[in-house]
Amino acid sequence: MTAYFPAVRLRRATFVGALCAGLAVVATGCGADPDEGTNGVGKLSAEQIETKAKAAATEARSVHLSGALVSGGKSFTLDMRLGADGGSGEVKAQDDTTFQLLRVGEQLYLKAGAKFWGQSEAAGKLGDKFVKVPEADPSYKQFRGFTDMHVLLDGLLGLDGKLAKGGYSKVGHTRAVQVTAEEGAGGKLSVSLEGTPYPLLMERAGGAGRVVLEDWGKPVELNPPAQDQTVDYGSQLPTTKGQGTGQGQGQGTGSGSTQPAPKGSGQGTAPKG
Repeated sequence: MTAYFPAVRLRRATFVGALCAGLAVVATGCGADPDEGTNGVGKLSAEQIETKAKAAATEARSVHLSGALVSGGKSFTLDMRLGADGGSGEVKAQDDTTFQLLRVGEQLYLKAGAKFWGQSEAAGKLGDKFVKVPEADPSYKQFRGFTDMHVLLDGLLGLDGKLAKGGYSKVGHTRAVQVTAEEGAGGKLSVSLEGTPYPLLMERAGGAGRVVLEDWGKPVELNPPAQDQTVDYGSQLPTTKGQGTGQGQGQGTGSGSTQPAPKGSGQGTAPKG
């Protein structure tokens, strides 16, 4: 006797097979091992995963960090490439004021349009130039924080409250496991399941920002700006004559007796955890 299989049964079998193949991609169901081909951190507890992620970040030589942060009631959008000896990138404040930062070793430069420096005759001369930030200037430490890999990571990678391990997902093209604190209210951290367990995505507690971390360990090229693109005001950044604090204080190579201050001078404060 010839066996007879209804077409509907064949279609059903084909559908189930395709479904299992698809589910295997995300490592669930149909007998697939969810940790096959991973670095194994998904088998650990939430606390252990967080510890390994922080250790990996501490030992890393570089990272590309981008996203939005809220600190001290102020919003920032960052796009920074950070290495062991400095960093470069762009910071945008909540009032759409944008500035670029470049640090090579301890030499720190700030570049922004004329609007950033306020309304003055010298603002046009500073616009789109790399202004050297003197180490003695009070704003040096604040601006430097945006270019310091470990300062930023220490402030970012903090979960607040009881930890729990979430499911597997992807951040970009990389498989990841999520750790949450207080069911997400205390923050969420996605950690790579491939290779070194680097942090890939940090969602801060209380809606205080969402930051993507990628290109871990890739070289970051940092070179001082050309001399003709650099303005050096000596021991202090230029200040506005209207503030009554900057007359005659800028003794460097920046020309012009009117010395403007950055618009909203508190905008250089690096985000804190």
